[in-house]
Amino acid sequence: MTTPPTPDQPSGSDVSAEALVRQVHEAYDALHQEVGKVVVGQRQVIQRVIMCLFCGGNALLLGVPGLAKTLLVSTIARAMNLSFNRIQFTPDLMPSDITGTELMEEDRSTGKRGLRFLKGPVFANVILADEINRTPPKTQAALLEAMQEHRVTTGGTPHILPQPFIVLATQNPIEQEGTYVLPEAQLDRFMFMIQVDYPGEDEELQIVRQTTQRQHVDIEHALDAKQVLQIQDLVRDVPVADHVIRHALQLVRATRRPTRGGPDARPEFVRKYLTWGAGPRASQYLVLAGKARAVLDGRTHVTIEDIREVAHPVLRHRLITSFNAEADGLRSDDLIDRLLEAVPTDGGSPSTENQMDAVMR
Repeated sequence: MTTPPTPDQPSGSDVSAEALVRQVHEAYDALHQEVGKVVVGQRQVIQRVIMCLFCGGNALLLGVPGLAKTLLVSTIARAMNLSFNRIQFTPDLMPSDITGTELMEEDRSTGKRGLRFLKGPVFANVILADEINRTPPKTQAALLEAMQEHRVTTGGTPHILPQPFIVLATQNPIEQEGTYVLPEAQLDRFMFMIQVDYPGEDEELQIVRQTTQRQHVDIEHALDAKQVLQIQDLVRDVPVADHVIRHALQLVRATRRPTRGGPDARPEFVRKYLTWGAGPRASQYLVLAGKARAVLDGRTHVTIEDIREVAHPVLRHRLITSFNAEADGLRSDDLIDRLLEAVPTDGGSPSTENQMDAVMR
């Protein structure tokens, strides 16, 4: 396997940006191959988890139990040689159970006492927050600083988390008894909300055959922590044309209410079915995810198609639907589909109400 970019390469190195991106693309293919030894199917889910990691973001995995979400995350961490911790969220979990706590310790040789910080399970490269909506908001909030600042503060002292760092939280969409709804501010910290669906019939056949017999799988390291950090820098360095950024802005701004006194340029279905739209973080993540998708595809430029392909995982948890949408059986994904139809790819303004009526017919 070709080695991904290394920090020892000087700025004037003969290695071009195209060559570096090609090396990352090859490493990504090798990573998929290693994960595929354990996880059957779920190629899009794997891709989006890796995209989040290469962007330095966090992801919320939405799916019913038994779809190998934990196995998928732990296998990706193994294939990247990253430290991994799983935190099972329960109603009695305390914030210090996640971040760590200070213990009083006595030096037996001198008799002096002092505080020593005992690190919690959040101190790892990849954190699986299993069933995050089963713990009270106070404990959920303990993750916010870690997700945003990559550090935790105890007793007024900040403690830096290992890099790279990513939180992958799981949530069961069908079981609501004994759960706590994630607040919008916390949802907005997740770069992606990734839908994990049931496998196809052939994939399920392979899963049953593979998991009901004795087997031992060796996962080779396709990447390591140092290389992941270099890829994160490479993703940030990918240039994006202004018309591509403007398309991302159009998608996001078409979901918002107009400023006070300003014209309402939203499509009619947005006015009818959305109570609240996406904020600026959605625009940032659309562009950043578009960069990651281009790099994984072996390209050094971002296209409008890259932006549109990541619109669903970026926007689905940032759109607050109205009662009208619930009454008509529409989910946020359905509205994103309509939004992609309404916002043109040629840089023009979103479709008017009459044009949208024609689209819907």
